[in-house]
Amino acid sequence: MTAAPELPGYAHTYSGKVRDLYAPLDDSGQPRQDQVLLVASDRISAYDFILSTPIPDKGKVLTQLSLWWFEQLSSLVPNQIVSTDVPDAVAGRAVLVERLDMVPVECVARAYLTGGGLSEYEADGTVSGLDLPAGLVDGSKFDEPLFTPSTKAPFGEHDQPMPYADVVAEVGADRAAELRDLTVRILARGNEVAAPRGILIADTKVEFGVRADGTIVLADEVLTPDSSRFWRAADWQPGHRQASYDKQFVRDWLTSEASGWDRTSGEQPPALPDDVVEQTRAKYVEAYEALTRETFRA
Repeated sequence: MTAAPELPGYAHTYSGKVRDLYAPLDDSGQPRQDQVLLVASDRISAYDFILSTPIPDKGKVLTQLSLWWFEQLSSLVPNQIVSTDVPDAVAGRAVLVERLDMVPVECVARAYLTGGGLSEYEADGTVSGLDLPAGLVDGSKFDEPLFTPSTKAPFGEHDQPMPYADVVAEVGADRAAELRDLTVRILARGNEVAAPRGILIADTKVEFGVRADGTIVLADEVLTPDSSRFWRAADWQPGHRQASYDKQFVRDWLTSEASGWDRTSGEQPPALPDDVVEQTRAKYVEAYEALTRETFRA
């Protein structure tokens, strides 16, 4: 994994799969406890591995798209953004945010049947334990988005579906209901905005934090090709895999014969070839431009 850059005036505190966190230093040189600099790298992860090949400009695309979505969603939920005035070394891919008490649940909503939800449905007729009608296929649209939370697994392990009763046990009934309703409304609002622009958001993962006064705040990133499945609206046809803007393209190459990688081996995936890197970058940029209707500038 590429080392996090050194930034004068900031102390590096943590690196995740794709983000590096820093604490601003106060006048005495001590890390502040109320703010965090959130830096999106060009790293990309798949199947719980950080790949050795970065995707150029990915960090900027995700940061700029999240900022755009935060504005679209501002009437639904407050967000943690404090400032986009950041060091030149990370300009365009970093934001200064509130430090929050993060909710210990992966808040996932699904508008369409696909992925792990499809596998469970085909086996049991359910998604995250929720009974669904018979006859659904890959790409079927639900009448209303489903809240399908999961655990926050330790780094390198896979998140597991989490029954709603477990969310209630973790955060309380009122907070669980708030998380469920906000997650579903964010995905519904996202599709209201995205569908006329040619993109369907099949599902998404949302991060929430809590302020000291108990207010729920939207955090991290939102409705990006990393946190969501983006499909081409014009090509949507239930019954098969949909044309995608997200990193499913990378997953497909990794599990193809061309990669030579065995997903069950436990070994680090191989480096991505140049054409896969270029096409993945192009998909991220295309999604950004379709949604924002602005030209991406690196």
